[in-house]
Amino acid sequence: MTSTYALVVAAGRGARFGGGLPKQYLALGGASVLRHALAVFAAHPRIAGVLAVIRPEDQPVFERAIAGLGILPPVAGGPERQDSVRLGLEALAARRPDRVLIHDGARPFPDAALIDRVIDGLDRAPAAIPALPLGDTIKRAPGGRIRDTVDRADLWRAQTPQGFHFAGILAAHRAAAGAALTDDSAVAEAAGMAPVIVAGSEDNLKVTTAADLAAAERLLAARRGDIR
Repeated sequence: MTSTYALVVAAGRGARFGGGLPKQYLALGGASVLRHALAVFAAHPRIAGVLAVIRPEDQPVFERAIAGLGILPPVAGGPERQDSVRLGLEALAARRPDRVLIHDGARPFPDAALIDRVIDGLDRAPAAIPALPLGDTIKRAPGGRIRDTVDRADLWRAQTPQGFHFAGILAAHRAAAGAALTDDSAVAEAAGMAPVIVAGSEDNLKVTTAADLAAAERLLAARRGDIR
């Protein structure tokens, strides 16, 4: 039987958000942003285990955030996100997973259907990336002056969790150590993989700014039927 693990990356400091507490630990509807994400994976019947990558100094706040979830003990991340993912993959290697879903801990709402779509995508490709088509007109404007309009027909907004055959993405991250690639799909692409796109979710927002957190609060309130 194929085993799939979730690797949730939560070792960032969230400098763009401001304040002393990393954004993944900020309160969202009575729980932290990170707990919302972890709980979805922990409850999913197709996920064999959940591992978080954190900064060692965040251990106390992490333990409070995950109380009662029953996930794997966390591992320490590295100086960059790519380092943290590689360290998390190395920690999972002893469990010999067939597949891994890599998720950003600042995305609190990866629903079960989205996770299913990513897992199912791995039946037909070595990597499966949830994404949404671009809806806005895109302009190229070097120096603040519009030069041309970019054809958006083949442009997508990538989300997480991004799914991979485990051996392939571990080898790709080892080979890309020290490179500055923007996400795990880029790491896979650099290794010659051709990820397939699966449908993302508009609710799967990323908390980067205070406005994002406010949007997440509104979304959560709407889900709970609070229309105040």
